[in-house]
Amino acid sequence: MESQKKYTPRFSFEFFPPKTDVGINKLKQVSETLGQQNPAFFSVTYGAGGSTRDRTFETVASVKEITGIATAPHLSCVGDTREQLRELIHQYKDNGINRIVTLRGDLPSGMGASLGELKYASDLVAFIREETGDHFHLEVAAYPEMHPQATSMDADLKAFKAKVDAGASSAITQYFYNVDAYKFFVDSCEKMGIDIPIVVGIMPITNHDKLMRFSNMCGAEVPRWIRTRIESHATDLDYITKFGEEVVTNLCEQLLELGAPGFHFYTLNQAEPSLSIWKNLNLSDI
Repeated sequence: MESQKKYTPRFSFEFFPPKTDVGINKLKQVSETLGQQNPAFFSVTYGAGGSTRDRTFETVASVKEITGIATAPHLSCVGDTREQLRELIHQYKDNGINRIVTLRGDLPSGMGASLGELKYASDLVAFIREETGDHFHLEVAAYPEMHPQATSMDADLKAFKAKVDAGASSAITQYFYNVDAYKFFVDSCEKMGIDIPIVVGIMPITNHDKLMRFSNMCGAEVPRWIRTRIESHATDLDYITKFGEEVVTNLCEQLLELGAPGFHFYTLNQAEPSLSIWKNLNLSDI
């Protein structure tokens, strides 16, 4: 992990586009609260097959205006034509956006095998570079525990390298709770000549059912000792919140000691869980 230590740590928060006026007002408050920590940027997710395209754009513009913090849209290529993607990319560029989280994306239900004109995230990275050169800082996804649809760890590493070779600037990992998984992944990347910052995605633990559902969907392993604790207190949200805060803070401390180049918090549009960990780690002072 030696190459990761050379990067200045950076910290960021992720939101999803709200569907209701209540959700919009709540996100305004959450983004203002987290904006006070002066993160490197915020990001806003993009629904399967571009299903939240308009709301993603509106949320990016709103959060950026409210907080003054750089805000990055997620962009996936599944289900979209080159022309649709070209229009959106240039719309972001024209509105002063200079960072994109670049993903393949998931097919929405009922879409069948209609992948669109670009099949992989590496194709999207290459397309954005062809269209806009070096204007955008392009984030890509990394999977220390392997993408759930990958045929093998070696195949997944090759797919990651393809994104880097296409022009990715840095990566954000899927969340995990096993430090060794990250260390082994980064060491494997270094052996392949991959040399970009691999920032750690952090998922606070606040709810048993949500954690297990998300983890089953994305292939993130919840270690048995963590799962057993939260299962035995499944209805005690105070216990889970305190236990989760301790577990994730400890995870982050170990990762910082290893030289991880930063954290990207999956907030689920909640301020307090991420903020508690942030304060425990004194990240504003790093």
